[in-house]
Amino acid sequence: MPVTVGVFGAAGRMGSTVCRAVADDPQLELVAAVDPGAAGEPIGTVAGVDAGFEVAGKAEHLDVVPQVMVEFTHLGAARENLAWCAAHGVHAVVGTTGFSDEDVERFRATFTSSNCLIAPNFAIGAILMMRFAELAAPWFETAEVLEFHHDAKVDSPSGTAMRTVERMAAASDDWAPDPTTTEVVDGARGGDGPGHIRIHAIRMRGMVAHQEVVLGTTGQTLSIRHDSYDRSSFMPGVVLAAKRIADHPGVVVGLDAYLDQ
Repeated sequence: MPVTVGVFGAAGRMGSTVCRAVADDPQLELVAAVDPGAAGEPIGTVAGVDAGFEVAGKAEHLDVVPQVMVEFTHLGAARENLAWCAAHGVHAVVGTTGFSDEDVERFRATFTSSNCLIAPNFAIGAILMMRFAELAAPWFETAEVLEFHHDAKVDSPSGTAMRTVERMAAASDDWAPDPTTTEVVDGARGGDGPGHIRIHAIRMRGMVAHQEVVLGTTGQTLSIRHDSYDRSSFMPGVVLAAKRIADHPGVVVGLDAYLDQ
């Protein structure tokens, strides 16, 4: 039997792409969609999929409760959506970023009858980029991260950048101090991340999601870069997560664990 899936933010750019990816996979069945801005509209009109139901304005209005809900909205809505998933025993695949440590702890306490995956990035290449940076960290004394996103992204640094630097800092605590003594323009050296690894966030039209990790040591540098040129790059990871989330109890941060099977 296919896994039944619903999508929060179904009328958005990411949400409609998720709807199409789910509808195209024979092991998944798209049965529900939520978006306050498209309530009452046929899902075929909103996302271009062949399914016979209308978009609900709120999760409470769904006619069918799916096994899995995919969440790509914004922080305020995501908190409410995940509370609904936890209360109704629905697995949550979450691509929204910006959650605090307190948010994650609350999710751990409330997801007792279903599971939750919070992934800063669903592109398989981005997951590998983070892993490669983690492996390289102990061999270099300096490192900086540059992340590039479209000009509609409201949070910075990105969840992917923060997750990358957290993993690098955990892999090595031997980082050279920043030599800067004077900033001619405030913030010119970027944000001071975990391990004092600098993060530079760039927002620009024409981009989707890109990141470069630059590491340096005596006589050499190493650059590790990943580029998502289209939102379709995230879909294999989303589809994989929807299929496997039932096998990963509790709250998991990062798609890595889902790639080990």
